[in-house]
Amino acid sequence: MAHYDLAIIGSGSGNSLITEFWDDKKVAIIDSGVFGGTCLNVGCIPTKMFVYPAQLAQSAAEAKRLGVDLDFSGANWPEIRDRIFGRIDAISEAGKNYRAHELENVTLYTEHVSFVSPNELRTASGQSITAERIVVATGSRATLPDAPGIDLPGVHTSDSIMRLDALPKSLVILGGGYIASEFAAVFSALGSEVIQVNRSGALMRKQDADITAAFTQAAAKRWGVELNANLRGITKQGDGLHLEFARGSESLVLEADTVLVATGRRPNTDALGVSGLGFDMREDGSLIVDEYQRILASGTPVPGLFGMGDAANTEQLKHVANREARVVSHNLENPLAMRPMDRRAVPAAVFSIPQIACVGLSEEQARAEHGEDAVLSVIQDFGSTAYGWAMEDGEGIVKLVAHKESGLLLGAHIMGHEAALLIQPLIQAMVTGLDVSTMAREQFWIHPALSEVVENALLGLGVPARGDDPL
Repeated sequence: MAHYDLAIIGSGSGNSLITEFWDDKKVAIIDSGVFGGTCLNVGCIPTKMFVYPAQLAQSAAEAKRLGVDLDFSGANWPEIRDRIFGRIDAISEAGKNYRAHELENVTLYTEHVSFVSPNELRTASGQSITAERIVVATGSRATLPDAPGIDLPGVHTSDSIMRLDALPKSLVILGGGYIASEFAAVFSALGSEVIQVNRSGALMRKQDADITAAFTQAAAKRWGVELNANLRGITKQGDGLHLEFARGSESLVLEADTVLVATGRRPNTDALGVSGLGFDMREDGSLIVDEYQRILASGTPVPGLFGMGDAANTEQLKHVANREARVVSHNLENPLAMRPMDRRAVPAAVFSIPQIACVGLSEEQARAEHGEDAVLSVIQDFGSTAYGWAMEDGEGIVKLVAHKESGLLLGAHIMGHEAALLIQPLIQAMVTGLDVSTMAREQFWIHPALSEVVENALLGLGVPARGDDPL
């Protein structure tokens, strides 16, 4: 039996917990997968490294509307892929070697572990590991629908689709969320014939209803979109794949050489044996933690156990996991002066084409929570500003939701060019309690920058000016 001061299950954001504080203590880091976790290897970073070349390819079509002749003659998929993973794989391997060989106080286990008791783990090879404190940061994995043929060659998840040998000629994507929509934009822009199939009647259904409708319409202009279709099964047909869907009383049949299944992700907690220990868990399998990120059992913190990242939250966002890591790190090192996790104004972005960014409540949520008459909302078109004119933008929108009496922002939702950048001052306003009138009127907004669309949306809410300046 090996005993440690700290054991971390997961090498993604959990890897950052090993600070100088632990230099004179024994630490175990355990991960049976690729070192570095989801974001580095199969998530945020590689996907966005594909998104940028796709945006460049898409710009040729955009330019023609403005009288500029740009030609997109094709994408060198192997070159794009190898540039991306040549960098990422080297970072992953370097991190693994550093933890395994360069730190005398750290032991790296590259096999699966499960809980025996709240302070004891057992590896797949049978070794017992005990620790004073254990952090569960095991991330999540792609889920697959229960349908015949889902395991056929040519059917991929986000874990494998980016390492294809060649760009697919035809690609069917199953799913209507952010992973499916980002890959639809990437592959269609780079030259694949893409059809995105969703079970419901719209894409990006977790967004505000107006963003959902606008994005579904915008996506359908760029790649094929099929809605209200449930997968019956996939069969091999010649060199390709044959997909059958049920759509009401009718059938939808599609052919493709490659299929991407992007129908959701689930926490990697089910294989840890935590259910037998009485830990509090959500229906999706994620661990319930308190404001200090301590794992709970019957609502009470389990001594020495912390959870973070996709294993212990519902957002499944890297920036949330990183912030949780900072909270966990502090609380491990300062058990008598712990700090809570601040979950105000958690933002998210979808790097599709067009881009989406959101923070806070949708209009429907805000009216349900605060009352129908207590909420103001506004939609401002990108094309209503000078920079929007320059772009001839006909689809970008900013939607803001605010509390009528206090003037505080309740939610912000943006679809369009660089939405993830445009939303940042709105996130700051929500965190700091800056009311929409003050935000709009008491600072300069650069003219004619695209950020004027945010200014105009704030003014469009119609909240009266506060203080002495009515302008």
